[in-house]
Amino acid sequence: MDIHSKTIDERVDWLFEVARRHSADYCSPEAFLARERYLAEHPSAIVVLKCMDGRINIPVATNTPPGIIQPIRNLGGIFNLGWPHLGEVLANYVHDVVSGGRRVLMLITYHYSKGDKQRGCAGFCYDTEAAIAHTQAIKRQVEQVFGSGHATVYPIVCGFETDEDALILHGSNGATLEAAQLTPADESTLPLRLAALFPDMPNQVRHDLLPLLLGNIAHIAEVKQTSRALNIEHREWMICLGRGFDFLHMPNLALIIGPYSPDLADPIRKAAGIIESNMQAGRIPADGFLLLASAPYTEIGVDRARAELKSRFLSQFAAAVIRNEFPQLADKMYMRTAVLNWHSRVLEPLDM
Repeated sequence: MDIHSKTIDERVDWLFEVARRHSADYCSPEAFLARERYLAEHPSAIVVLKCMDGRINIPVATNTPPGIIQPIRNLGGIFNLGWPHLGEVLANYVHDVVSGGRRVLMLITYHYSKGDKQRGCAGFCYDTEAAIAHTQAIKRQVEQVFGSGHATVYPIVCGFETDEDALILHGSNGATLEAAQLTPADESTLPLRLAALFPDMPNQVRHDLLPLLLGNIAHIAEVKQTSRALNIEHREWMICLGRGFDFLHMPNLALIIGPYSPDLADPIRKAAGIIESNMQAGRIPADGFLLLASAPYTEIGVDRARAELKSRFLSQFAAAVIRNEFPQLADKMYMRTAVLNWHSRVLEPLDM
């Protein structure tokens, strides 16, 4: 179905149906047991810092059960651990994991297209070297916060080539390991290759990194056997602000802004400009766009009440920025506010 040809009301209904199906799949007995079995075999927690681009779906690209990998997404994949909220989110996540006796594997990603530079990351003006430099700076910040000995938190700079969904692991010695250059026949050599690439990596973390690489090798082989559209023009018709958008792993639909930067107005302004440009160019219908705010909660009561306040604040803040700087676009703005139950991944709409 070409969702871009539908009315804004139909598109909004479709979006919430996608979220409903995602929750139903996540809560199914098979999915629950798959997560439990995976964590029993591979206990290291995995967090991925990545761009909002819907093509960067690490669980699918590594054949990992949904819910194992914790994503942190932001427009352009731009982060700074000095941002107060981002620092708190990561510190709390690491504390919860470590208190359970587990380690953390942190993938700090950039992305690019080997077939066309213009299919790369617009957040870095398609400059892959600049994106790599940024991810390396984030890695240094992670080491400053959580320790450079890597005994508990192990950060890796990881490229993602979007034409083939291929991972590129950057080693501590400057070498790289490209999944696209490997085959299932290389499986027996991978533990030694990872040991050479990351000599200070704890054995358990290396053991838990291996299935990501093996899954990616298998996924790349599948991608090479299929024909898929690569040269897709940008047709985003929604701005998503906050957290809880894991169900939105589809390219060129949404501009996702994490609530991390202390200057939220800047990415909101950039996203609104993209939406307006898409309408003016006829890439999306001009009857409206969606502004969706979401905040997750883990407990009922106080935690959910705070999530409601967060989501409403984000929605109102973004709407004010758009009304002040894009008054004509604001007339076409459809606002929806929601909270996300983290345990069930149910997106719960709130009354405005």
